[in-house]
Amino acid sequence: MVHVVVIGGGTGGLCLAQGLRQAGMNVAVYERSRTRAERLQGYRVHINPQGARALRASLPAELWERFVATCGQPGGAFGFVTEQLRELMLIEGELTSGADPADAHHSVSRITLHQVLSSGLNGVLHLDKEFERYERAEDGEITCFFADGTTARADVLIAADGANSRVRQQFLPHAERRDTGIVTIAGKFPLTRETKALLPKRLYEGPNSVLPPAGCGMFSAPHELGGGVNDASAEQDAVLFDNTASYLMWAYAARDFDDLSEKDGDELKDIVSGRIEGWHPGLRRLVSDSPPGTVSLLPVLTSVPVEPWPSTNITLLGDAIHSMTPFRGVGANIALRDADLLRRNLIAASRGECSYAEAIADYEREMRGYGFAAVKAAERAADQFVSGNRAGRIMFKGLLRFFSAVPPLKRKVFSDHGAE
Repeated sequence: MVHVVVIGGGTGGLCLAQGLRQAGMNVAVYERSRTRAERLQGYRVHINPQGARALRASLPAELWERFVATCGQPGGAFGFVTEQLRELMLIEGELTSGADPADAHHSVSRITLHQVLSSGLNGVLHLDKEFERYERAEDGEITCFFADGTTARADVLIAADGANSRVRQQFLPHAERRDTGIVTIAGKFPLTRETKALLPKRLYEGPNSVLPPAGCGMFSAPHELGGGVNDASAEQDAVLFDNTASYLMWAYAARDFDDLSEKDGDELKDIVSGRIEGWHPGLRRLVSDSPPGTVSLLPVLTSVPVEPWPSTNITLLGDAIHSMTPFRGVGANIALRDADLLRRNLIAASRGECSYAEAIADYEREMRGYGFAAVKAAERAADQFVSGNRAGRIMFKGLLRFFSAVPPLKRKVFSDHGAE
């Protein structure tokens, strides 16, 4: 039986492993983290209908149901607002989500998603395995070498080890990532009954893209757990982990920062607070009242699309090949699309419908098309988000107001594409 080895136990790698295991294929995942929740504090993940369909196709029924049950409460409309929270346009949920959970948008905890995806993988998921390199013999057999001195044999090797993929560095050393020059400062505002009363409804009723005159942007999104908001005692430490307390995440982005690498959470908050001093009090409170331990500095990098490479029994998925800026909120969903496509192709090969070489070549042709298109679109969105072009920003706001004033046109445009 062909043995598939996945390097990296993130969203895409685990989704692929679940799907292959369901089909009876021999698969193993090697993940460098020592525990299932290590390095997963982070922020909520947006799963769009495309990602949801990939999960449903790959997961056993009970895990799909668990995923749906553990998502955050459905949010309200996606808002485009000014820095004074004046409404430019709202995209109502019914325009972008269907009644079937597989056709809906979801807000999900990174930790909970990882727990769902890693469930039932005893004997498949191997933790504390830091990949170092691989060797490929003349007959195509691959040997993976790990930092603890152990090895693993593979007939097919899948790089799912993220944006700094060591597999990619060896397999496609010319594939690069570059700094966009954009820096994001993000934090979490605890949602309790008391703190919710201090905010305008627009902020906790749904996600928002905040459009100031020029040069920067801000995004906010609530993540409410199934039980609703927290008790006041949950305000500080609980929101460090995104599956134990409800919170409202925010992210401020710009290009004109000095070096912030040595700044702590309090200092980063002060920097953002100074820049939004004249903004709506609700937005200022999001920043000022976020625990400093939740505030992070996130330089924005993007992969550089590469020309097609000769297909072999080594391939890549997710951020390992097409990492992108977060400004369209689709990175995890593209990784899930990769996993679903590769799952279907490898299963077809295992059934003799094609060779494994053909299955991987077909996957790579399609993945490069949509994956690098998403990279380019996400970089355009990043540039627009922090654009210093005041005239362009005014025109965009005018366009949003126009869509808002003509509901049939808004319905046609946004029910086709969804709010990402």
